[in-house]
Amino acid sequence: MNSPLVLSRSQIVGFRRRVCGLDERLPAGEESLRRAAWAGLQDSVPRAALLSIHARVEGTDSSGWAHPSLVQLWGPRFSDYVVAARDLAVFSLGRLPADAVRRARAEDTAERLHAYLNGQRMPFGQAGRGLGVAPNSLRYAAATGRVLLRWDGSRQPVVWTGPAPEMEPEAARVELGRRYLQVFGPGTAASFAKWAGIGGPAAVAVFRAMAGGLTAVRTAVGEGWILTEDEGAFRRKGGPAAVARLLPSGDAFYLAWGGDREILVADDERRAELWTSRVWPGALLVGGEIAGVWRRAGAEVSIDAWRRFSAKERAAVEAEAGGLPVPGTEGGLTVRWGGASGGK
Repeated sequence: MNSPLVLSRSQIVGFRRRVCGLDERLPAGEESLRRAAWAGLQDSVPRAALLSIHARVEGTDSSGWAHPSLVQLWGPRFSDYVVAARDLAVFSLGRLPADAVRRARAEDTAERLHAYLNGQRMPFGQAGRGLGVAPNSLRYAAATGRVLLRWDGSRQPVVWTGPAPEMEPEAARVELGRRYLQVFGPGTAASFAKWAGIGGPAAVAVFRAMAGGLTAVRTAVGEGWILTEDEGAFRRKGGPAAVARLLPSGDAFYLAWGGDREILVADDERRAELWTSRVWPGALLVGGEIAGVWRRAGAEVSIDAWRRFSAKERAAVEAEAGGLPVPGTEGGLTVRWGGASGGK
């Protein structure tokens, strides 16, 4: 039996940056948006998906999240996600419960909502009350692929229904597993289950179905799996990292739990600053490494740096912050420095 492939921290972090398009922005266009949303773009914090797109795709403006090629749904862990319309089946049917009772609940909720809306779009609170159910229970129907939403970050999400995607749930679940490893690898069935919000047995079945295309690896925090087709990309030394990127709360690059967080941030205290018990701050990427956290209030971006930055790095961070395409801040954003790089 072959020994697991040993991957260093730098190989893992470099692979994840490159596959996320964080070293060099992708050209504007539909295909780049799909690549940016390959593992979905979490949007539970208002317009986080927009800022994730901005970090990956050239020329992103404040309407980037609403591109016709993208849709919104309740995705993994019932969070609000933006995904490519072509990938709706993967992020919906891929999470449809294998358990007959839970699947029936999802399908019945979708059918009742479809009949009630009768072609209309409606705030989900109003729709839930009209059906006589808790509005949040409508989220269960998202796994059928029949329920979409539009949330502008302020008012209630508006929901509507459509036909179910034409894909077998088992195939969608396997593709969801592939997407997970392509963006978050190395991974395990347990880490996939947590990210996707699916049951452990279903996740194990996915990894069993992918077994012929997986390579066992060992990292500083344990063993896992990568797609065999990605082995060369993990081994390959990439080009220079971008000087600076501002990643929003819940961005795929640092959407991690357990030991996987140690790969991204070695220091215990710094991890606690990034992965808080409440809403996470944004992650500041400088030279390809997480080097601080950031938050925005109105037109001010507050940055807490974890080390001192060079003049070039500082200027790049300020340029990135000033260029965030946040609606309502067309007059420009200002930066307030704190932490190790605080003060002028």
